[in-house]
Amino acid sequence: MMNIGKGLRLILLLILTLGNKVFGQYETVQWSADGNSFYEIREDGIYEINAKNRKDQKVFVSKAMLTPAGGEAIEPVRFSLSEDKKKLLIATNTQKVWRYDTRGDYWVFNRSSKKLSKIGKQQPISSLMFAKFSPDGNKVAYVSRNNIYVEDLDSGAATALTKDGTGRLINGTFDWVYEEEFGCRDGFRWSPDGKSIAYWQLDARKTRNYLMINNTDSPYPFTIPVEYPVVGEDPSLCRIGVVSANGGDTRWMNIPGDPVQHYIPRMEWANSSEIIVQQLNRRQNISKVIIANSGSGISKTIHEETETAWIDIKDRWSDEGPAGWDWINNGNKFIWVSEKGGWRQIYAIDLKGNERLITKENYDVISVKLIDNISKHIYFMASPDNATESYLYRIALDGNTKAQRLSPIIQKGTHRYDISPNGKIGIHKFSSVRQVPITETVSLPDHNVLIKGEVKELPKDYPNVEFFTVKTVDGIEMDGWMVKPTNFDPNKKYPLVFYVYGEPAGQTVKNTYGTGLNRLYDGDMANDGYIYLSVEGRGAPAPKGREWRKSIYQNIGVQNIRDQAMAAQEILKWNFVDPTRIAVWGWSGGGSTTLNLLFQYPDIYQTGISIAAVDNQLNYDNIYQERYMGLLPEDRHFFVQGSPITHAKNLKGDLLLIHGTGDDNVHYNNAEQMINELIKHGKTFQMMSYPNRSHSISEGEGTAKHLALTFTKFLREHCPPGGR
Repeated sequence: MMNIGKGLRLILLLILTLGNKVFGQYETVQWSADGNSFYEIREDGIYEINAKNRKDQKVFVSKAMLTPAGGEAIEPVRFSLSEDKKKLLIATNTQKVWRYDTRGDYWVFNRSSKKLSKIGKQQPISSLMFAKFSPDGNKVAYVSRNNIYVEDLDSGAATALTKDGTGRLINGTFDWVYEEEFGCRDGFRWSPDGKSIAYWQLDARKTRNYLMINNTDSPYPFTIPVEYPVVGEDPSLCRIGVVSANGGDTRWMNIPGDPVQHYIPRMEWANSSEIIVQQLNRRQNISKVIIANSGSGISKTIHEETETAWIDIKDRWSDEGPAGWDWINNGNKFIWVSEKGGWRQIYAIDLKGNERLITKENYDVISVKLIDNISKHIYFMASPDNATESYLYRIALDGNTKAQRLSPIIQKGTHRYDISPNGKIGIHKFSSVRQVPITETVSLPDHNVLIKGEVKELPKDYPNVEFFTVKTVDGIEMDGWMVKPTNFDPNKKYPLVFYVYGEPAGQTVKNTYGTGLNRLYDGDMANDGYIYLSVEGRGAPAPKGREWRKSIYQNIGVQNIRDQAMAAQEILKWNFVDPTRIAVWGWSGGGSTTLNLLFQYPDIYQTGISIAAVDNQLNYDNIYQERYMGLLPEDRHFFVQGSPITHAKNLKGDLLLIHGTGDDNVHYNNAEQMINELIKHGKTFQMMSYPNRSHSISEGEGTAKHLALTFTKFLREHCPPGGR
């Protein structure tokens, strides 16, 4: 769910990860193949920079070289290199496809001949997606209008490898829900020998449209259709095909099972004659790794895992998203991450399915950063002792020794790394609630500082964040943070504002810069006399073990709500908290949590601000909601019981609903259904709709300021600030 949980995860990655450009989903450093330098796009061209000192810099490609005859210089957004570094494939004029700018124009610059040529001239402007060189660098493949093309760089001839692509029959990329919930975007792969291309085909022709209505941009309203499979609706049919790079018929891989009732979130070449895929059943609790012969299509399952809850795919344990297969031992084994042992741990699996546990200790791997096949080590993030923090570790691939922590012990907080391909250099960023992000270059694995970062003082108005734990009546110990009022007087009682999320897509309690800030408050909450606070219960993706995360299965809207309420009940015992002034707010999944808290525990929470909430879980997309709640019809009662709309009749306090009418993720019908339910039960409330704004409610002049003013005015009126 793209929300202030999942959305916050991406926003923080973009803010806190050093990089030059956004490559697909994440901002990243574009390293040279040897890992000793990196590239940087500047106004006057592309530079190659020595990673160890940043002083040795040279123009890799100048602006003049990127200027076509008789035209203006192209402006690179991102680029890739052929294996011999002689050719650059440059993306420009990019445009968004849902969340990210994954389509645009592409040019190839040959550094030897100095030739600059446009790819896909016959295609519409800014319509090319995921263009990539063939292994020998002589061809480029790309997607345009849901068909796959290969273009010969010498002759300029383009060959259509697929011709059946339409708005709903999708070759080489994905539908809305695969992109949103699996992170799948680039949907084709060159074979290692460059002779074939393997690709996904999704048939979304049976997926119904959600019709968003635009009432403002023309005299007559018009609708905007968005293919959107809600809970209970079948997913798009998905299959994997292999086609010659010279064109011809597609060979479809014989993947077992109903292609509609299964998902394929990962696919790569195992070698030049075999494809390897991950298949999930519709419940997403059975994962199979399957190898298929690209010539015959015959397949075999080499590894299978079953869960009682759900199985996370690679985009939940790797910063690279779901793309790529993590090969070791010259391609004879691969790295896999699983929670089946009670913790998120790293395994090595061979092509016969035999597995070996690498990280044997009882703590979670947060994410895999680099597999270094030269030194035979894996770099990964973990925090065995504090679920609010994150540190870099390194372990040998044989798993015969314990992992070694590399992040400095004295730096308590959140560490982030972009590690060079050779595993010898890291761009390291550290922050905490008391430390503005500092970026430095370090050598690895010794973590010696090669280039010092600028240390900045905290802004004078930055909140003083305190961490604490609270134990509920159910025996659940929860992490929390709190910002007390300025000039706090322990003899007074203050209003309390909870910030919540509460679903598996996001974590609110982290020791990182930005925690404790509220961008929606127009002013200073601490100066005005509010206690601002967040606590994190079960289901949040914190590194606290499988049971902590998976216990929320079929319990979203029930267990996470009780955890929050029972923690609040303990916090209300603090003698400086005013139990008559308790407010709660959240966005998307947090908006749903806000409503459930207000409705299910009306004697605790008197004021709520819910933004872009899923009011009825049956309205949300099938991949996300079914993953955590089950399937219809047998599990319908879980969806109903966890939905805020079921409990709306219990509203006692003051409620502000906020939603964008152009939200293509959590659609506006959620708000309207909730409005009708509240009206039916005679419950008064306030509502603010933002015309044509998306899930982020960010479009349009003055929107951000207006949203903050609306939030602040309501909070101050219904939960007055100040000690008493």
